[in-house]
Amino acid sequence: MSGLPFSRVALVVHPTRNIDNAVATIERWTAQEGLDLVQLPAQGNTRIVADAGTVSSADVVVALGGDGTVLAALRAAPDTPVLGVACGSVGALSAVAAEELEQALDRFRAGDWSTRGLPALAVESDAGSDWAANDFVIVRGGPGQVTADVSVDGELYVRLAGDGVIVATPLGSSAYTMAAGGPIAVAGAPVYLCTPVAMHGGRAAPLVVPADARLTVDVRPGFAGYDVEVDGQRRHATAASYRFALEPDRLRLVTFDRSGHGLTALRRRGVLADSPRILARDVRELAE
Repeated sequence: MSGLPFSRVALVVHPTRNIDNAVATIERWTAQEGLDLVQLPAQGNTRIVADAGTVSSADVVVALGGDGTVLAALRAAPDTPVLGVACGSVGALSAVAAEELEQALDRFRAGDWSTRGLPALAVESDAGSDWAANDFVIVRGGPGQVTADVSVDGELYVRLAGDGVIVATPLGSSAYTMAAGGPIAVAGAPVYLCTPVAMHGGRAAPLVVPADARLTVDVRPGFAGYDVEVDGQRRHATAASYRFALEPDRLRLVTFDRSGHGLTALRRRGVLADSPRILARDVRELAE
């Protein structure tokens, strides 16, 4: 992309991780470039490293932390490019590590970057509209179970009783839904996923839903009620019916290299791991 005439860098930061060196780098760089440095609010995070401010679509948001921080930045500024910086972890959504930050900022300033578009779940309910970059989870609120009828384009998939239902984007397929037995969707796959959680009896394999189909979940809570989790943030639920659709390329991540299908990043993080027998064979071959 060509260099952008942006005037502001906005930060979203991890609440506890050591980011002091990264913040110092950004403070020095923005001062040298004559740019404003502000901080965007993130839900549940009271850590302050810069003055509060806003951001436009022509600026850049820098997320200092891990994948959760990048998700918080995408929610805080869905129309602005987000540069993910891994601070103490290897994130699937991070473009660079903390020690590469100054070079990354120079490259962004020069226009030497590209956009990695991410889809989002659009969620409509009788309580209003919402969206999720990773996943939207309907989960029991306490003892007992939540029951739900799940359909695709009006065709019944399952009536379930259990701990809840996860609806995930391809990005979110390697998070909660994978832990619950769901599949991994490679980056860019025109699908989204629905995975029952701890279903009590019955049979319903995790469902891969075409991007152009609409998933509906009609909830009948137990006596303890139920909550929803949007990208890991828990909220009290008031709706009884949820309708999901996939919106392609709604969110924008900064990238400097081709990201492939995302499998290399999952292997690097240990989410995908080879069989112990294969690893033992590698050790033998190296010893020969």
